Amino acid sequence: MTVASAFVALLPPDGDIWVTAYDGSSAGNPAATVRLDLSTPEAVSYLLSAPGELGLARAYVTGHLKITGGLYATLDALLPIMDDLSTRDGLQLVRELARDHLRRMPHPPEELPGRARRTLTGLRHSRQRDSVAISNHYDVSNRFYEMVLGPSMAYTCACYPTDDASLETAQWTKFDLVCRKLALEPGMRLLDVGCGWGAMAIHAAKHYGVDVLGVTLSREQALWAQKEIATQGLTDRVEVRHQDYRDVTESDFDAVSSIGLTEHVGAANLPGYFRFLASKLRPHGRLLNHSITRTTTSAPHRVGPFFDRYVFPDGELEGVGDIASAMQDNGFEIRHDENLREHYARTLAAWCANLDTHWDEAVRDAGIGRARVWALYMVASQLAFDRHELELHQLLGVKVDERGGSGMPLRPTWAS
Repeated sequence: MTVASAFVALLPPDGDIWVTAYDGSSAGNPAATVRLDLSTPEAVSYLLSAPGELGLARAYVTGHLKITGGLYATLDALLPIMDDLSTRDGLQLVRELARDHLRRMPHPPEELPGRARRTLTGLRHSRQRDSVAISNHYDVSNRFYEMVLGPSMAYTCACYPTDDASLETAQWTKFDLVCRKLALEPGMRLLDVGCGWGAMAIHAAKHYGVDVLGVTLSREQALWAQKEIATQGLTDRVEVRHQDYRDVTESDFDAVSSIGLTEHVGAANLPGYFRFLASKLRPHGRLLNHSITRTTTSAPHRVGPFFDRYVFPDGELEGVGDIASAMQDNGFEIRHDENLREHYARTLAAWCANLDTHWDEAVRDAGIGRARVWALYMVASQLAFDRHELELHQLLGVKVDERGGSGMPLRPTWAS
């Protein structure tokens, strides 16, 4: 039996996938725009040893699986087939190829151990383990992120004001929307948790005259942000610390921004997270929580094996209802919700384009394996937002005073 013949039953002859293998065999539609080349026996072994997204990722990251036709089109055509793959189909595939290809394969160096083995670095979402998880993702290389994210150095969903807006315009619009939802004014104090490279903190200080404390668990992010703050002459207004948000001792802030941190907190820790943030606010203080969410509250919280081992270790995603409930039960009145799902798909497409443009330099900086991981994860994420498998919600909450007053205007003062 040839390698590709084992895939014939899984690939529709009129579909958009053509598979070729190292033994010269092929299957699928020869006219397809998407072509998968199992260029070595190792490619097949990776697919068999970890059926599904993990095996596919390992084969691609190591370079044994070669793709023609673009990653987005490939995943768009391939994922429905993988989703419909029955256990019987999978067993049949393994049975046909096992004799020559089923063997234990070395994991790519970019891959972390599974969650169970990660207990050696501490309990999940402990300070120690969170620090390791964040460092694994964000301390890759500031230069690498500069190439992917562009001048804004904003690693969260942008907000596109028009169809033809640039990524930089959209990121500026996102930060400005957050500032307006928080009703920032000169002299106020803002706590920015999970501040990244300081883009939100700098925007708030520069355009709204507030004093900002930003904290991040990434040492590389903090160093980059501190340098940029000094360059922009904002050291008297903005401080960025390499610090766990749980170790912030200051309080009585006028506002808190949490942009892209909730995904790292964990579902079980959401009540304590929002309770802590509420304790940092004065009465009438506002919280803007900006985070990726599941499309239902019944979906599993944990991210899949590829994202967990390669991208966001220990990451968890909850439904917007879970997050709203945790906020409501732990010190906040919910005042507004906005879903920016389509905006995140556009943001990811722009990051992918940036990576493509700087591919050779990115590979020199971070290595070919890491560059392939980022390409794969960003395209997979874009597709998930496009297909409504993920959402991005901005939830605005307020800490009411002892008499129930919110300090909120009768109608919103920001443009949606």
